[in-house]
Amino acid sequence: MFFTRTRSFHFALSKEDLKNRLIGKHVKIHNLDFEVLEEDNKLSIVPHAEQVNAIKTLPVTTVDMREDSGKTKVTVTSKLRQFDSGGPMLVMIFCIFMFAASIVLLYVGNEPLITYTLLGISIFIFAVFWIRMEMGYFDYVRKIRAYVKGRGAPATADVNANAVVA
Repeated sequence: MFFTRTRSFHFALSKEDLKNRLIGKHVKIHNLDFEVLEEDNKLSIVPHAEQVNAIKTLPVTTVDMREDSGKTKVTVTSKLRQFDSGGPMLVMIFCIFMFAASIVLLYVGNEPLITYTLLGISIFIFAVFWIRMEMGYFDYVRKIRAYVKGRGAPATADVNANAVVA
């Protein structure tokens, strides 16, 4: 819900050609391996996090492809793994509860110091949490989406084909 991201692309490639460019490939993001698999006429990009000891919130991405009028419409949807959803949802609920308590105390209580302290703490915790999610989970989502977009781009002849990209 909060952590699901969907993006659509249109490619000039056929569905089968795009599928062949993606299936069976491995993507390495932040030294973590993601594999592209085919399930139920959709592609899934799943992380291989068996050897990872650190706590990471990782996405599971589905790639839905539909052909229409010679082009392929690709919808990339990234969601939290069910295994990882507990921690972020707990932090969100805690921040919402503290924010609501501070709003109630603002109108009911006579202690503005406690009210503003609760409000500040809830906003601070949420800001730190969201920054960490942007640097971790959402970074994986952006890089997987860029990988799919890069694979769908047509291979064109470049004028500077001999140039080295650093």
